[in-house]
Amino acid sequence: MKKSHSERAAELFTAGYNCSQSVTAAFADVMEMNEKQALRLSASFGGGFGRSREVCGAVCGGCIVLGALYGYDAADDMAAKSEHYALVREFMRRFSEEDGTYICRELLGGAEAGGEPSERTPEFYKTRPCLRLIKRAAEIIDGIIEEKSGNGIKKPFGNGTTD
Repeated sequence: MKKSHSERAAELFTAGYNCSQSVTAAFADVMEMNEKQALRLSASFGGGFGRSREVCGAVCGGCIVLGALYGYDAADDMAAKSEHYALVREFMRRFSEEDGTYICRELLGGAEAGGEPSERTPEFYKTRPCLRLIKRAAEIIDGIIEEKSGNGIKKPFGNGTTD
């Protein structure tokens, strides 16, 4: 039986990948890219953009997935831009409903920017909300995909045709 995207994201995170990589790579199948490409594409966004503690990496990963699936590629298509940005804002709104924010440092209770990546120990997983947040992001993305599936999913990086 195939794992859910939420389960796969959690598995990637506990294997040592950052929040953004975990969410993005969990959806590699839907984005029609291999996992290595998804991991590299999203590597810079962990820790709220390279440990700057800004937008949560799980949210960044979710936005990468939304861009691959529903993004626009015509610079002058203002309607497509507006629609995509509204979708991203809706994802971010849903994500922040539980904790009131999508900012990494706030989710981590005031974590400082910079420093070296944390070693993944049992204590790390007990004290950080990241695993819960990664699962939440993946579940929200799956919900959006389900909501939009009636219209078909755009082929990522392709010609914009639908299934």
